[in-house]
Amino acid sequence: MGGHETFVALVTEFYRDIPGDPILGPMYPEDDWDGAVARLTGFLEQYWGGPTTYSQERGHPRLRMRHAPFKVNPAARDAWLSHMRRAVTTLGLAPLHEAMLWDYLERAAHSLVNTFDE
Repeated sequence: MGGHETFVALVTEFYRDIPGDPILGPMYPEDDWDGAVARLTGFLEQYWGGPTTYSQERGHPRLRMRHAPFKVNPAARDAWLSHMRRAVTTLGLAPLHEAMLWDYLERAAHSLVNTFDE
């Protein structure tokens, strides 16, 4: 997939517009953007076969549990996917790698929906 540098580039680009997003921005503590970047980068690296630093520092990913405190409705999912799609396209990955990465991200986003309330 490209290793550490690819995931740093992806997550950095993804978070570029999140603070100003009216749906997603409020879900993050204003004083922990660097932490959010580090956590997502570590998680993706580990998922795609990299070092297990994420689990060593935070335990099992338990994505649904970690996202349970937040209202992840279809609008939040779609906003997340929109920002992530833009970020993925900036990487210049080989078509097969981009398709594999996007397939995972899309499935993960759908799995985290925990309410249909607006």
